[in-house]
Amino acid sequence: MAESVDLAAYGPRFTTDPHAVYADLRALGPVHRVRFPPPDDDGDVHLIVGYEEARAALADPRLVKSASAVGVRFPDEELIGTHLLMADPPQHTRLRKLIAREFTARRVEALRPRIQQITDGLLDEMLAAGDRADLVEALAFPLPITVICELLGVPDMDRAAFRAMSNAAVAPPTTEVWQSALADITAYLDELIETKRAAAPGDDLLGALIRTTAEDGDRLSARELRAMAFLLLIAGHETTVGLISNAVHALLTHPGQLAELRADMSLLDGAVEETLRHEGPVENATYRFAAEPVEIGGTVIPAGSAVIVGLAAADRDPDRFPAPDDFDIHRAPQGHVAFGHGIHFCLGAPLARLEGKVALGSLLERCPRLALDGAPPKWQPGMLMRGMRHLGVRW
Repeated sequence: MAESVDLAAYGPRFTTDPHAVYADLRALGPVHRVRFPPPDDDGDVHLIVGYEEARAALADPRLVKSASAVGVRFPDEELIGTHLLMADPPQHTRLRKLIAREFTARRVEALRPRIQQITDGLLDEMLAAGDRADLVEALAFPLPITVICELLGVPDMDRAAFRAMSNAAVAPPTTEVWQSALADITAYLDELIETKRAAAPGDDLLGALIRTTAEDGDRLSARELRAMAFLLLIAGHETTVGLISNAVHALLTHPGQLAELRADMSLLDGAVEETLRHEGPVENATYRFAAEPVEIGGTVIPAGSAVIVGLAAADRDPDRFPAPDDFDIHRAPQGHVAFGHGIHFCLGAPLARLEGKVALGSLLERCPRLALDGAPPKWQPGMLMRGMRHLGVRW
């Protein structure tokens, strides 16, 4: 068996420029046994960094999502419950069917006027407050959290407190912080669900899920309901925060591409898709586990082994995307795996794309002299998300 690669040995470089690390690994082969830096260090895992191998792994039913299916105890499942990213068919099929209708392209497009209204209001506030701002706090975070809260039927919350909990859940500095954040979010969701249940669930998505539970307890248990709410609320905003801020950062650091987009806003779709490929908000897919020995890219992954598919690594594979480190809004990046692939392809992809396009287009229209401001952005740590804590801009 090949020697494990300790990614902590790369130091801060692994956070600031993981693409260079993945390129080093990819040059040696598409699959590696690695150990992630703390707090993501769960022992050796197999990391897939090649595009073709990643795409195949994402659709391979032998790589299961439920840790318990291979006799592994996984703390996420024990703390939160089972949601879509921890389930396999037929449970996954049942859970996905419950919410898939809310995220069809037609239903999402119907949200465009409201998304535009929210965006306009946030930009009004940002521009009225001065000539510079933290774009994450002014736009990239409040837009998607407002949209997903309205969709779910979550009342106004202390967003600063929730943002802190969410950051700690997806990019914690320590295992203790992560466990504390999950406990806090679990308590918040339990209280929210009970409050909505007592007040007679409304026509929102969470209300629909609660009614389904009441009518057919076998279809959605209390733990499944909580886990589903967790996934929709966290994933429903956290990824779009990264998409918006990463797109703005990429354009402002590639002035030629920005100028071309400003001259022809029909390139907006391409700018969003290239952002997803070049600097997508999800760096690595969540864990999979080999239900049996699986050969990928010439490496045999033993049964029971943990597997992580590198989405960012796959989308910079030069065998699939020529000059992969170049940010090019004219590129045709079809086939990127920023939203995954197979039965776990992100249900929220149409919503994230729409929010990204509305936010980016409106920002560029209203801020013709937009530029970076202050220190270089600090990338958030961790192997899951790829985004910035803050992004200073001026106009």
